[in-house]
Amino acid sequence: MEKLKTDILVIGAGPAGGSAALAARRHAVSVLIVERKKNVGRPVQCAEFIPAMMLGELTLGAQGNDKSFIVQQIKGMKTFIKGKLEKETKAPGFIINRDVFDQKIVKEAKKNGARLLTSTKAVSMTPDKTIILKQEDNVSLEVDARVIIAADGPNSRVGQWLNIPPVKRLPGVQMAFALKEKSEFTQIYLEPEIHAGYSWLFPKGDIANVGLGFQKTSQNMQTAVALLKQFVSQFKKRGIIMGEPLSHRAGWIPAESRKKAVYGNILFVGDAAGHTHPITGAGIFTAVACGKMAGERAACAVLKNDLSILLKYDEQWQEMFGRTLNHAVQKRLKMEAEWENFDNIIRSCWIAFRDYYV
Repeated sequence: MEKLKTDILVIGAGPAGGSAALAARRHAVSVLIVERKKNVGRPVQCAEFIPAMMLGELTLGAQGNDKSFIVQQIKGMKTFIKGKLEKETKAPGFIINRDVFDQKIVKEAKKNGARLLTSTKAVSMTPDKTIILKQEDNVSLEVDARVIIAADGPNSRVGQWLNIPPVKRLPGVQMAFALKEKSEFTQIYLEPEIHAGYSWLFPKGDIANVGLGFQKTSQNMQTAVALLKQFVSQFKKRGIIMGEPLSHRAGWIPAESRKKAVYGNILFVGDAAGHTHPITGAGIFTAVACGKMAGERAACAVLKNDLSILLKYDEQWQEMFGRTLNHAVQKRLKMEAEWENFDNIIRSCWIAFRDYYV
């Protein structure tokens, strides 16, 4: 078995892992990224919206301002309750090609000296935290890393190795359809049948990402796909979308962050850390920001040969996002416990309404 040695091992090449690798390499430590998929960022499992302020977190390309992953600008968000438009909110941002976005971050990390192995799965961890990798051709590798950054999604294998509980997750499903008329607004649909969740329609040029996420209960036995098809039918009748699905994706949406994201020399980032908003499901901005924090703390710990520096990552992400995420968790608990009282609680459980912030 071939043995590799690196300062920092990043498991997962999504926006969190890529951002961590890029930040670490800017401090000139050795970084190895491993990605189980053959192609970074594919298949896409994302509604593909980023807030406008996120562009300040990115310095990509030769001039540091490569924005070629952007498809269109978004002016705001329209919130519908029981099919009726209730609120139009200013929410400037962009719809992106998520696969291109992920690829550009990783490309920038590689350009700065990070090494990338695709079609490479992290399969186990020894008691001394050596990571065993298996590649597509069944070749096994052994990696000795001083710091490990787990960016391996909501079903984090690294978390399983450490015997820590998985993050809370909700099922989500999305399809893409041709859009009849272009739009500069995202659309959110809050309906009693989507238990403690919502349906969305995000315009992306000439197409639309249509999806939903919800809490599965013993009283709600419909699958996410069956429920989404009902809303797709309604959108077609209203003349918003047309034709057959252009793509179909399903996955898990984290709905609660970990209480801590540092375990010895292992840092959790992105969906693996539950750094996704428990109400909206938005996670790209936190993934990039927290990935950057983790990469910087990891590099500093390596350069100073002091792993206690890693604990500052927990302090940093909690200071920046903890209050927002914790408030959203409380709102999610309210949604899940009182959903049968939909009319009375829904405005206090969605970010477009003032009651949410009380």
